[in-house]
Amino acid sequence: MSAPRIPNQRAIIDRRALAEEIAGLAAQGGTAARPAIVAALKAALEAGRAELDRRLEEKPSAGHEITGGHSFLIDQVVRAIHDHVVADVYPTANRSTGERLALMAVGGYGRAEMAPHSDVDIAFIHPTRNAPWCEQVIEAILYYLWDLGLKVGHSSRSVDDTIRMARGDLTIRTALLESRYVWGDQPLHDEVTRRLADEVMRGTERQFVAEKLVERNARHKRMGDSRYVVEPNVKDGKGGLRDLQTLYWIGKYIHKVRVAAELVDVGLFTRAEYRTFRRAEGFMLAVRCHLHTITGRAEDRLTFDLQRAVAARMKFADRPGKSAVERFMQFYFLQAKSVGALTGVFLAHIDEQFARNRARKGLLASFTPRARALKGYRVFGGRLAAPSDDWFAQDPVRLIEVFQLAEANGLEIHPETMRQVARDAGLIRAEVRADPRANALFLDLLAGRNDPETVLRWMNEAGVFGRFVPDFARVNAQMQFDMYHHYTVDEHTIRAIGLLSRIEKGELTADHPRASALIHKVASRRVAYVAALLHDIAKGRGGDHSLLGGEVAEELCPRFGLDEGETALVAWLVRQHLLMSRTAFKRDLTDPKTIEDFVAEVQSVERLRHLLILTAVDIRAVGPGTWNSWKGQLLGDLSDAAMERLRLGHMKHGRSAMVAAKKAAVEEALGDKAGLLRLYADRFDDSYWIAEPEDIIALNIMQYGTAHEDAAKVSVHCEVYPARGATLVTVIAADNPGLFYRIAGGIHLAGANIIDARIHTTRSGWAVDNFLVQDPHGAPFSEPAQLARIEHAVAEALANRVALVPELARRPLPHSRARAFDVRPVVTFDNRASNRFTVIEVNARDRAALLNRLARALYDSGLVVFSAHITNYGERAADTFYVTETAGGKVTEPARFKAIEAALLDAASDERQAELETAGAAGPSPASE
Repeated sequence: MSAPRIPNQRAIIDRRALAEEIAGLAAQGGTAARPAIVAALKAALEAGRAELDRRLEEKPSAGHEITGGHSFLIDQVVRAIHDHVVADVYPTANRSTGERLALMAVGGYGRAEMAPHSDVDIAFIHPTRNAPWCEQVIEAILYYLWDLGLKVGHSSRSVDDTIRMARGDLTIRTALLESRYVWGDQPLHDEVTRRLADEVMRGTERQFVAEKLVERNARHKRMGDSRYVVEPNVKDGKGGLRDLQTLYWIGKYIHKVRVAAELVDVGLFTRAEYRTFRRAEGFMLAVRCHLHTITGRAEDRLTFDLQRAVAARMKFADRPGKSAVERFMQFYFLQAKSVGALTGVFLAHIDEQFARNRARKGLLASFTPRARALKGYRVFGGRLAAPSDDWFAQDPVRLIEVFQLAEANGLEIHPETMRQVARDAGLIRAEVRADPRANALFLDLLAGRNDPETVLRWMNEAGVFGRFVPDFARVNAQMQFDMYHHYTVDEHTIRAIGLLSRIEKGELTADHPRASALIHKVASRRVAYVAALLHDIAKGRGGDHSLLGGEVAEELCPRFGLDEGETALVAWLVRQHLLMSRTAFKRDLTDPKTIEDFVAEVQSVERLRHLLILTAVDIRAVGPGTWNSWKGQLLGDLSDAAMERLRLGHMKHGRSAMVAAKKAAVEEALGDKAGLLRLYADRFDDSYWIAEPEDIIALNIMQYGTAHEDAAKVSVHCEVYPARGATLVTVIAADNPGLFYRIAGGIHLAGANIIDARIHTTRSGWAVDNFLVQDPHGAPFSEPAQLARIEHAVAEALANRVALVPELARRPLPHSRARAFDVRPVVTFDNRASNRFTVIEVNARDRAALLNRLARALYDSGLVVFSAHITNYGERAADTFYVTETAGGKVTEPARFKAIEAALLDAASDERQAELETAGAAGPSPASE
């Protein structure tokens, strides 16, 4: 865009010396001349790249200098090749007017923004279509470039064809818009540039802008539609280089600017905004260069495994509570945020310029509609505008008021006013933060009835949000270095507030029926919104963010204007915002002790209502696909059980009454097969009747009856279970040691993920095990072939016809990038969570068949598993087991705890995974089982 200053150019490449070397080799002639010339060009190219790599290492943020240097290097190589081909390969003494050729750089090469492995995009322009000499020269130049290993994007067109195609193709028009003369016949280049402006661009400005914005929006959608996705695409992602380039294209198309600096002269940027533009652009260009250098290819995705490497190359260091990679990514997202703010102001200005032009034409050219007043502001065309340049300096509380008025009245904020807000955000100091009116306005905005999410995002990008709530500034653009969270902390928080608003408006009733009903029953809706704002406010401080966040809430809530009771409730919600999800996903909800412990912490219906609402929006705001019907069902079950306990002070029915009621319901569900219940009901103990829902018991009873008639004594049945968003896999077989880990292994071999497991043994010695499974995308298996594959794999594993260990080791990891994270396995034991069982929780890196290996370790340790609950958080797995000793009691001996822990840690370790993968690669072994 703006030509970069490239110091000491000859250290990169000395074209004169290269040209002399090539001329000398060409003069020698013979068949060896061309390979020698290619070798000379390649040596010059490699030496230039090595020099630029050295400079990048020395100045790791010098994006403009390095990308400009790579463009300069290619320029000199292309010029040397062109001169050699014209002088030595296809020389002509008297060329005709048709034997002329211009070489134009287009694309990133045209902008002089080339990363080490960027494509070389060249347009060859000649006067006429049929020019044999031009075609020969172009072909020879291309062959040299290809021999150098360059990836060349090229076009060869006459001037007339170029203009004609530019009219009908937006991509070609954009490429020509940023073209740059490289070598050859300059008048041809000048003719194309002049005709492009006169014959293509003039009068089509509005169409170009509209098409570019449609193109941009489609690209954003492909890339995640947020500039805060945690694995951003530096080139094409929202807030990335392509967004900056789009601003330049639009400015150049409309105002004919030659370099980005001229956007200031035409009033689209202030000087401060242009400096922000260049700073963000330079940083992102540097990041892109590092990505290319590390990978040795044109890589633009800042994936987890590359983030650490780029952070190290760019000299980011660890700080207390924040790692080097988190600091690097926070800085990256701050630049992306700046791009977003610039884009908003820039496009709004363009829109206003178009609107002014429209207003000057026609019968109403002299008519100027009057703006209406709103609390001193001007409202015109759906936009809220400050009446004067010193409006916010007169009363800095207006920096909050302008956003509150926009949200309450469904207005946009005028771009010039947004500029003023960003400029004057520094006026928000301690006295403004303490001002009761400012805080009341902020609370009204936060809990707004229209669209608080969008307006809070404007407020954040203008720099006002973080200044008014400094604790929020600390999580601004802060990424969470894991595969679970899709967004930065501030973006996650703002999305959670938006989801809360949508739930309150009834827009998400199908996915969140309980939250949609409860939000209208809470005593204070303000509590819900403030809790959503503060639940992650203390992330990145080096301690438990829930506890630290509770302290922040106790300070901020009174400032916002919440009373003592509301403050206490918000602080409790922030401290306990993970309680409900941890209980629902990691504990056995049919164990009465689980409900008792949860209710003992919650203590009131009001707390429970708020906690369910906060848990729902927190999970859903993590990212696409994180919320599913299985999680909704578990949270609903926990909520219903806890609500009953809180309202009545006890469970509605005693144990025997619950079993009797369940049996009656199952008998009704079985209909004409109710006789099976009379035959087999007594073989199942009370824990089975309490643990399983009526519909699953009915299926189990029917399958149990069939299994008794099967001589093989193994029955595997799969069917979709829509209520839980999963597939139910039921295995009925004669009980034997190791049955659980073999079933788990068979399910894993079929490509399924186990999300819940209940293991029962009848009084007659039969195992009745129910598993809920999903595909790798969190959806149920439903195709008959898929169900048959699971049934076959489990049957094979139980019959010992497959060597589980090597077969499972050969399966690919569900998340190959999980290796980028340091996840050390941790085992915890809890004898208080259940009256009957020892609860063991294993946290480890997620990998193929982890549950199978952990189950095998428990079996080898002499433990009996009664239920398993599986939760995944991106690269981490959290598997919980309810177990007893073989004799039936809890684990109590310290030595036993140590031995079990050692076995589980070994099963979950990376070293063990590597051993198993090696065994898998070597093929099945008879001793593998």
